[in-house]
Amino acid sequence: MKTVALFFQYILPHRLLSKLMYRLMRIRNKPIKNFTLKKMIKAFNINMEEAISKDFDDYEHFNAFFTRELKPGVRPIDPSRDSIISPVDGVVSQIGKIDKDEILQAKGHHYSIKDLLATSIDTDYIDGQFITIYLSPKDYHRLHAPMDCEIKQLRHVPGRLFSVADWTTQKIPGLFARNERLINTLHTPYGKVAYVYVGAILVSSIETVCNGVITPPYAKQVTDLIPKGQTQYKKGEEMGRFNMGSTVILLFPKDSMAFEPELKAGSPLKLGQRMGTLI
Repeated sequence: MKTVALFFQYILPHRLLSKLMYRLMRIRNKPIKNFTLKKMIKAFNINMEEAISKDFDDYEHFNAFFTRELKPGVRPIDPSRDSIISPVDGVVSQIGKIDKDEILQAKGHHYSIKDLLATSIDTDYIDGQFITIYLSPKDYHRLHAPMDCEIKQLRHVPGRLFSVADWTTQKIPGLFARNERLINTLHTPYGKVAYVYVGAILVSSIETVCNGVITPPYAKQVTDLIPKGQTQYKKGEEMGRFNMGSTVILLFPKDSMAFEPELKAGSPLKLGQRMGTLI
C-alpha cells in the first residue's frame, strides 16, 4: 500500500490539490463548517479547552479554526535568558549535528544545506546543529520565534508539495529541499539562524506576520523578499502560521548551542518548551 501511495505522491497534481484545499478551508456555510469542525475535533482529539474560543460561530471558516489562537498562558515560554524554545507544537522528526553540509532527513537519506536554502554559500551552518519538527493536523499551527531575533531576509523557494509524514521522509530523497518553502534568515547575538517553513500537499498557504501571505500565489522562481513589517521578535512572539500541517527546520551555527539531551526523533514538543541552550 505504501508503494502505491508513494507512486501517487509523484503523479498527483500537488498545486491543484492545494488550491482546491485553499478554497475548501474558507467555506463560510455555517452547517458545513460546523459539521466539519466537529468531525475534525473528534478525529484528531483536539483539546478545545486550550483554544481562546470554544464557540464554532467565532470561526468564520475552517481555516480560522485551524489557525486558532490559544488562551494566554497555556503555552508558557521558558524564561531562561540562554534558552532556545520550540517555536511550534509538534514532534521531532530528526535532530542532531550537521555533518559538514549534510542534514539527516531519515535513515539512509540526507540533503545539503545549499539545496535546502537554495544558495551557493553554506558556510554559516557547516558542522552546526539542526532540528526538524513535524506539525500534524491536531497541532497548534502558529509559528513563533525560537529566541530573540531579527529577520533580515525572507527567501521563497518554489517546489513540489510532497507529504511530509514520517513514511514519505523515509522514501522520497531530498524531500525538504524539493518542497516549496520559506526561509527566514534570523540574526541573533550568536550568529545567523535559518528558520525554514516547509510546505506540503494540502498546505494551502504560508503566512508571515511581517509580509502577510506568501503562498498562494505559487511562484516559479526563487524570490528574495525584504521584510516590510515587524522585523524584531522576542522569544515566543508569533512570526507566522501554516494553513494546514507541515514542518519547520531550524539550522544553528557551529558551537552556538546545544540541544536538550533527552530530545530525539519522536519526542513531542510544545510551543515555549526549552529545546536547547545557547553557548
